[in-house]
Amino acid sequence: MFLDFNQSLAANYNSTPQIIRVLSEAWVKDNAYCPNCSTQPLAEFVNNQPVADFYCATCKEQYELKSKKAKLSNIVNDGAYDTMIERINSENNPSFFFLTYSPKLRVNNFLIIPKHFFKSAMIIKRKPLPPTARRAGWVGCNIDLRQVPDSGKVFLVKNQQVIAREKVTQQFQKTLFLREQTPQARGWTLDVWQCIDRLDDKFTLQQVYAFADELQLKYPENNHVKDKIRQQLQVLRDKGIIEFLGRGRYRKLS
Repeated sequence: MFLDFNQSLAANYNSTPQIIRVLSEAWVKDNAYCPNCSTQPLAEFVNNQPVADFYCATCKEQYELKSKKAKLSNIVNDGAYDTMIERINSENNPSFFFLTYSPKLRVNNFLIIPKHFFKSAMIIKRKPLPPTARRAGWVGCNIDLRQVPDSGKVFLVKNQQVIAREKVTQQFQKTLFLREQTPQARGWTLDVWQCIDRLDDKFTLQQVYAFADELQLKYPENNHVKDKIRQQLQVLRDKGIIEFLGRGRYRKLS
């Protein structure tokens, strides 16, 4: 995988956003592969496609690309709020590629967050543009990546180091069970999973119970939060995300 952008492709462009769009999309087309089935190259949708930027001709996975200079932050700027909410709740919502690049136009990080990790609570509504703005009243959004468990951030390139394709595909496929869940069940699984991410590699049931009040605020109508915690720990154990060590002790699996 070659990490430098082909800068000659942007020779006829003057706008920085246009240059980055051309260079980053060309880089993905030439270097990326489908994290689900390893097919390479990915196919491109026609320009201004409202759903995604790329798709896999083999398994039909769809991908949208977000590019940013310098470091990958926890909050990523996106487009229109209503469009984003509609997109992630649709049946054909895409997974998201996030690409960061250096001032020398070299890829620093390239990762995918599979679509089954997205939920409405991750999409933060921004304030409407003021009446003096060209698009007065327009409401944008940010994506809060802090709500994605570590296992949901699948790096193809991390700190300019290319990750083995087999490892990428294995990590991606390990989380596909989330697509089989209802939105409500998936929300519980992701929320408990996120709590576990805040603990050490070995942890206890009582440590997870410490998040009960926090989870109660998210699910005020549920009066059996600790029961739901135990249920989700069993789900994560059965799917190979954590291991039960006995007597209320668990271990995260890589």
